[in-house]
Amino acid sequence: MKRIEDFEWIVCQDEADAFITEATLIKKFKPKYNVQLKDDKSFPYLKITNEQFPKVFITRKIFNDKSKYFGPYTDVKSMRRLVDVLYKAFPIRNCYIELNEIDEETKQPIVLKNGLGIRTITENEYQEMVTDMISFLKGETKTVENKLSMQMDYFTSKMMYEDSARVRDQLKAINSFKVGQRKLEADFSNRDVIGYQNKDKHFVVVILRIREGRILSREKISLDSDESLDNILRSVVINFYMNAAYIPNKIYFPELPDESNELESWLSEKAERKVVFHVPKRAVKLQELKLANRNAKLLLNEWLLNIEKRKDYIPKLLNELKDILNLKKPPRLIEAFDISHLGGTDTVASMVVFKDGRPFKSAYRKYNINVDKVDDFESMREVVFRRYKRQLNEKNKLPDLVLIDGGKGQLSAALESLKELKLDLPIVALAKRLEELFLPEQKDSLRIAKNSPALNILKQLRDEAHRFAITFQRQKRTKGIAKSKFEDIPGVGKKTVEKIYKRFQNISDMKDLSDKALSYKLGVSRKVAIEIKKII
Repeated sequence: MKRIEDFEWIVCQDEADAFITEATLIKKFKPKYNVQLKDDKSFPYLKITNEQFPKVFITRKIFNDKSKYFGPYTDVKSMRRLVDVLYKAFPIRNCYIELNEIDEETKQPIVLKNGLGIRTITENEYQEMVTDMISFLKGETKTVENKLSMQMDYFTSKMMYEDSARVRDQLKAINSFKVGQRKLEADFSNRDVIGYQNKDKHFVVVILRIREGRILSREKISLDSDESLDNILRSVVINFYMNAAYIPNKIYFPELPDESNELESWLSEKAERKVVFHVPKRAVKLQELKLANRNAKLLLNEWLLNIEKRKDYIPKLLNELKDILNLKKPPRLIEAFDISHLGGTDTVASMVVFKDGRPFKSAYRKYNINVDKVDDFESMREVVFRRYKRQLNEKNKLPDLVLIDGGKGQLSAALESLKELKLDLPIVALAKRLEELFLPEQKDSLRIAKNSPALNILKQLRDEAHRFAITFQRQKRTKGIAKSKFEDIPGVGKKTVEKIYKRFQNISDMKDLSDKALSYKLGVSRKVAIEIKKII
């Protein structure tokens, strides 16, 4: 609470609206002190489209389009196995060709589809199959099996052996799926059992979906949090069930989540029936909770092991870079700088970070540069000095390698700042034109094979720094467009300045054009084009 600077209130209609608003804002703004699920932004769902002949597919985006969504599923591999079973048990379309034919008996349109072989099917038959699939996804496998068994018997009695074999294959697919599900007990009520394990601030929460006495799926949510367990469970319930198509009547917890009464009311409203929370104390339900906890413990140990492996893992290309640049250790933390300006205004700098060969975006920084004229060298000197003076003052970790976008001049400017700060950091510059590497106190550039992974990682860093600087510069241009020096030129107004900002990313793009080409591109006279190039 000491770190809270300000409060902002949003009035919601009720608790349900408040839960959804809270979860949405946390995902959008990622506040430091709220419980954030590591997996929630990538939760996949099964979508059954709202069409004449619906199809089913995996999606990570939910739209208010009257389609049906099932999930969320946190284990993508098991989800894909489920989709394979669905296509075998309920051979609905993944593509179709509508025929200009009407079924003579039902007077319904016929569709030609790919599924269990190629066959024709009416709209009613197709919709009935989709209904069965929805029942199956809700865990009502027994109902679907009985219905298909009756169909198979009917087709056999009428000597419709091809249709009978098709239904038989559907039943086989369902039974093969059930074999892989662990049977728990003769309690056929649908329920979710939520267990957890943690070590320090690392938490793994497991949701066992139990349908008709069998485990339908095991979902996992991992998070880092210093919050209490009841608050973590509250966040899990809100995020996991917010877009769920099916919510069981009973949900079991190791302890009740915070605001459990409000959460029960919210889920009951969503499910349109009573949803109850329980904390099992004995018998079979307690065993199910222990099973969920054991699953969570297994997944937590796996997660912690991967964390330890990542600590010691050094990508091969970083070792290659170490050898090429003759560094003392692999550059696991690299910081890259770039300068961007246009027409002498809005000069900015960017600093991007790669950690173990990957972008570390939370450490990116952008700088307004205070030089009075177009001077890339002075701008580079300023940004490097500001960056590392602050790092020293705050006693932050210093990089294993500094990368400068530019050639010898930019490298020398950056080195001056490091020497002024009495820092001895490994530093190189990468020039754009020939992808040459410049090292301190070396007259000639260092040429590396174009297909070298080490060169590629430096190019990625350089390009990312350039992208980040350009983005920041455009933001500044939009805000301060009236301050442009180009408007001092007779014949140049705001519309021409807007064209310059929209059509050119940097100075060299305009410099490289002929006077005639620039005048054509901006819609100005050649005389004005010449004046524009003079002040670049």
